[in-house]
Amino acid sequence: MPASVEALYTAPGEGDPMVEHDRVTLVSGGVEGDRYLRGTGYYSPFDVCAVTLVDAAALESIRDDREIDLTDGRHRRNVVVRGVDLEDLLGATFRIGGTDAARSTGGGAETGSGAVLRGTRPRPPCAHLEDVADEEGVARALTGRRGGICAEVVEPGQIAVGDAIEVVEADPRSEGRRIAERLRESHGE
Repeated sequence: MPASVEALYTAPGEGDPMVEHDRVTLVSGGVEGDRYLRGTGYYSPFDVCAVTLVDAAALESIRDDREIDLTDGRHRRNVVVRGVDLEDLLGATFRIGGTDAARSTGGGAETGSGAVLRGTRPRPPCAHLEDVADEEGVARALTGRRGGICAEVVEPGQIAVGDAIEVVEADPRSEGRRIAERLRESHGE
């Protein structure tokens, strides 16, 4: 299954509910209409991620393991993805949409211009997230690899649900890890 965008969210201000979109525009500094681009996020200006991504499989795992359903946007992340290990995007430059691959995953003629991002760091949950989600255990459920990552916008553009995600330039550390894994597998380790 190719990596793709499953859902898109913004929140206009601190504590506001997340609003789901079919498409959003990424600009230098973040997502148009989102609280952090506007400087009204809870952690503005101290701990800002231009764009946040979370794995749909992680959200499903949280629902199954902890009986906490965050698929309605209470995860407070902008882009829900499927089919990509978010750790592989850390330090990598990647494109969302705007390619032939994007159209093959269902983006079709409605696919936006696409945008290029760079994964910058993991995005751990915070206590404020639990307050806004209004459910005990949300922050704990998103710890570890489930919290998602931050990314900066390298080339602005519009992205849409169904757009493909492709790595433009991999981080050498993640490439090295994949090579080491293949070598271990080929030697039966």
